[in-house]
Amino acid sequence: MRRIAVALTALAATLVLPTSARAASGDPVVRTEAGLVRGEVTAEGRQFLGIPYAEPPVGELRWTAPRAVKPWQGVRGAQDFGNKCVQAASWDPGYEQPTYTEDCLDLNVHVPEGARRNAVLVWFHGGGLTAGAGRDIVPDTFARQTGTVVVTVNYRLGALGFLATADLDDAASDGVSGNFGMLDQQAALRWVRANIGRFGGDPGRVTIAGESAGGRSVCTQLASPTAKGLFRAGIIESGAYDDCAARPHRTAVAEGADFARKLGCDTVACLRGKSAADLLAAQGDFDWGPVTGGRFLPRQPSTALAHGAAAGIPVMNGANQDEGRLFAFARFDLGGNPLTAEQYPTVMREEFGEEALRSYPLAEQQSPTIGYATALGDMLFACPALRLDGVLAARGPVYAYEFADRTGPAFASLRNLGTDFDFGATHVNEVQYLFKHFGLESPLNGEERALSRQMVQYWGSFVRGGVPRADGQPAMPSGPGRVLSLRTASAGGNAVSTAVHSAHRCNLWDPAAVS
Repeated sequence: MRRIAVALTALAATLVLPTSARAASGDPVVRTEAGLVRGEVTAEGRQFLGIPYAEPPVGELRWTAPRAVKPWQGVRGAQDFGNKCVQAASWDPGYEQPTYTEDCLDLNVHVPEGARRNAVLVWFHGGGLTAGAGRDIVPDTFARQTGTVVVTVNYRLGALGFLATADLDDAASDGVSGNFGMLDQQAALRWVRANIGRFGGDPGRVTIAGESAGGRSVCTQLASPTAKGLFRAGIIESGAYDDCAARPHRTAVAEGADFARKLGCDTVACLRGKSAADLLAAQGDFDWGPVTGGRFLPRQPSTALAHGAAAGIPVMNGANQDEGRLFAFARFDLGGNPLTAEQYPTVMREEFGEEALRSYPLAEQQSPTIGYATALGDMLFACPALRLDGVLAARGPVYAYEFADRTGPAFASLRNLGTDFDFGATHVNEVQYLFKHFGLESPLNGEERALSRQMVQYWGSFVRGGVPRADGQPAMPSGPGRVLSLRTASAGGNAVSTAVHSAHRCNLWDPAAVS
């Protein structure tokens, strides 16, 4: 349970300074629509942790759209993170044990000193829509350096966030279930619109952002009609995989029925009687994600975006140069079974086809595992990101980047493994250049710290409403085909490239080439 400060009396509450005066003074007590919250002052500004933005989705509220949080009396403590949503244990720091708590719809607000009508960044965490939490980044330094207010959000995950069944469809307002986690994100954005001004943020200048599944969430929200007006811009980091595809309604309902049968249930009432541990144990064999067909997401995101769903909304979109290395390592080397030269042709043919084997010959690869990783990253991340640039460019400004620092440290989860695997610029690795990933300071050298400062400037200038820029560096380009490669000075520095499409062999992976 979150730590709650000793309640003040109603009389004392009436003596609180007006919100604007308290914000100016740096006092860590702010009045939200639901009640007072007490945060804390830090060396970077003020922070408010574990603020509930919706009622706990438990009991009869399990698998329902989020409901506004009920007001409370007195001052609610906001010095500790709230609960992580239900998820399994993982190799990430702080995730060594599974979480079974469904009371998790909280958010965290980081405010730079003196904030008044500052631009706002709302961050959706990654984790495959089955793991992670808002606490995965601590953006207090980013907030101070960029002069932005940063909000990080928890949302329901896995089966609890994305179960679709015929019974739930009948109860859903738009006739389609399975988007509970995405609806949580929109509820958090409505909380931001209603409350962020009291923390020094500007509700009219909100940028949504996320990495991996968080980036996919941004892509989905850009395509959702019910998100209209909740933000002015979006940042997608490694989130265009599968072309932002959602599950067709019929597929999602069929998978939901299979999931229920696995638990011995044929009704939602039966499923609501199962423990979170039971649900978590059963969800691993299924794909979880947003569902098309209802008011939230009438059609596939790529189709919606191509038809102008995000018209006029500026987007920053990118991927990392070596996205696939994390996944290849986890599949092969982590278990002590690196891909061998003898296995390489068979694995490449089975997973990618004969043409991919010719396009990624083993003789040109650093190792068989990295050869496989290169094909996987190109297919799953790099080329879809470039395709999304093309779709968005026809409807509004889109700024493209590729994080390409291959010599920096692996992010904390991988550093803790003690492996000498060459991760390069792999999936997730850019996050530690922007924020304290898992609250940790990353061991960046001087050049990497310089790149980190530049990236913070690029991201910050975009969030504040401008073209992504950094001091003394080329502006991030807008339009398809031109990408800003982010590198340390000794690796060539930041430079605009027109060769990213060919470098990732996208002529092989683009649908016109595959069909």
